Amino acid sequence: MLELRPNCECCDCDLPPESAQARICSFECTFCATCVEQTLGGLCPNCGGELLARPRRPASKLANNPPSNTRVHNPQGCATR
Repeated sequence: MLELRPNCECCDCDLPPESAQARICSFECTFCATCVEQTLGGLCPNCGGELLARPRRPASKLANNPPSNTRVHNPQGCATR
């Protein structure tokens, strides 16, 4: 099950579970659409994989399957692109 991480690793903006702006790689590294398009060129700075839209979990399923509340912020990794 996807973690649904709460923020962009680059700019630390909030990405709630219903956000259409969240992008993930196959390792679930999470970024916002703006950073993916303007800074990362569509590739994950951690693994090199492509970043795609994160699926949104239906609100009715969030109570029993909550999103992660662990924030990952690594702006240094994003600045190297």
